[in-house]
Amino acid sequence: MRSIWPQSEYEVLFSMFIKYALPSLGARVQALGQLTYLRPFVEDFSPVWLASNSMALVAGAMALVYIADTISELKLGNGTSVLIFANIASALPSSVGNLLATSASDDPANVAIYAVAFYLTTLGIIYVQEAERRIPINYSGRYKGGSSLASQSYLPFKVNATGVMPLIFASSLLALPSALARYTDIVALDDAARAVGPGGPLYIPINIALIVFFNYYYTFLQLEPKDLAEQLKRGGAAVPAIRPGRQTAEYVTNTLTRMSLLGSVFLGALSGAPALVEALTHLTAFRGFAGTSVLIMVGVATDTARRIRAELSMSKYMDVEKLYDDLKL
Repeated sequence: MRSIWPQSEYEVLFSMFIKYALPSLGARVQALGQLTYLRPFVEDFSPVWLASNSMALVAGAMALVYIADTISELKLGNGTSVLIFANIASALPSSVGNLLATSASDDPANVAIYAVAFYLTTLGIIYVQEAERRIPINYSGRYKGGSSLASQSYLPFKVNATGVMPLIFASSLLALPSALARYTDIVALDDAARAVGPGGPLYIPINIALIVFFNYYYTFLQLEPKDLAEQLKRGGAAVPAIRPGRQTAEYVTNTLTRMSLLGSVFLGALSGAPALVEALTHLTAFRGFAGTSVLIMVGVATDTARRIRAELSMSKYMDVEKLYDDLKL
């Protein structure tokens, strides 16, 4: 049976569906859920009010999708990440203002503690985000004239290959008891929400345990050592002093395990840093500005700067190609 549409048009339709239909459906569901939750606080709640406000929220969400696509097309970075970066950065002035207003009447040294903590956190994020473990790889070649035409490369393994995903998964699970307690009258859920919520006795240990688990799981979800070893073997590549196949898979597994441990320590320290600073200063001016926010901001900023530098380099090469074309004419 012949298809009516060419394969390329299928891909275009699927891309349009993923880009616009799914976000629109998700925005509608989220808008209805949020507005229904606000029902006890709205005096004139009615189907007309629900429909009109849902349409407004969905229109705003789709406008953000369009803006994100425009930013990506202009090659200024990932549009969605840039918008998240702008949202987080917009909260900085008010947080700094609250900190200065509170410290002026309490202890001015708290400003210095926050400044040093923010600087060290940013410096540590940049260092860890750019750090990588390079495993040398030797590629065998053909023999010509009694010598082997072999080449050498390396496999780069990031220390924090998972990025901010373990923090998002951990915070989502910790927020689940609080979300369920809003819609039920179960006392046990209220107690669990207070225990695992920010400031609770179980918040930091459970949060760190979840971060370690999700970081380890997500690391091996992104890269399967057995598949990597088979690809290297088929490509005629091998790690020096390691036999191709099973031993290479074991070597990669051990390396990824150690890297995930380092990444877990980093993410755990990043998650616990705001609580430590609050314990030292007894201030909550930056309670909504956690280590996750700093990680996102630094990651987006470095990625956007890297992309802009790459585009500038490409524009120079395009200018050179245009010059050669003009000389040929």
